[in-house]
Amino acid sequence: MSFPIPSAGLRLAAFVAVPVLALTVACGGGDDTGTKGHGAIADAPPATTDPSRSAEPSATENGTDGSPSARPSGKSAFYDAQVAFVRCMRAKGGYPEYPDPKLSGYLDWTKVNELGSQPGRNDGIKAGKDGACLTELQASMAVEPKRDQQKSYESMLAHAQCMRDNGISRFTNPVMSGGNAMPGGDPNPGSPVIDPESPAYQQAREACESKLLDGLDGMQ
Repeated sequence: MSFPIPSAGLRLAAFVAVPVLALTVACGGGDDTGTKGHGAIADAPPATTDPSRSAEPSATENGTDGSPSARPSGKSAFYDAQVAFVRCMRAKGGYPEYPDPKLSGYLDWTKVNELGSQPGRNDGIKAGKDGACLTELQASMAVEPKRDQQKSYESMLAHAQCMRDNGISRFTNPVMSGGNAMPGGDPNPGSPVIDPESPAYQQAREACESKLLDGLDGMQ
């Protein structure tokens, strides 16, 4: 999907400039893959100091209010912003079961994509139904830690090649623009030509997900 990433400032500006890209899960597919585009939560609890809590919080660890259960040490602004986004997605975005962010602060796109792959649930998976959580999404982008753009580009390039090798022949490569890595995906995001819900796409995504660095898995 063509969703600008790496530098938080660039990603935020690109998102605002081209909102249709942010609200479309787009990726390329071969001619035989099918074509088209790709709850009430309280504030997050305070950080835990228990060193044994190294695993990501699971749904069963959530509080009874449905909020992510623990705020990991050292992740403050970005993690908090992602918790606010998840809270919005559950309360207003139409996805009461939207998954917790990882302890790194990044969204768990394997789980998010599983949710979006359910019939009729892909629309809004990025920013909520009718963009209900766009403000929270932009806020999280603004405080996302800076990335090594060359490593991001190489990761997305390997992923794009893998997607093509696995039958999604129209999946485009990322590009470097102004020193920032811009994701590849659907060759025509404004009018998507690939169906991210098709079985062929789902299989390719699963086969290639390990190619993407943490945090890039929802951007391409």
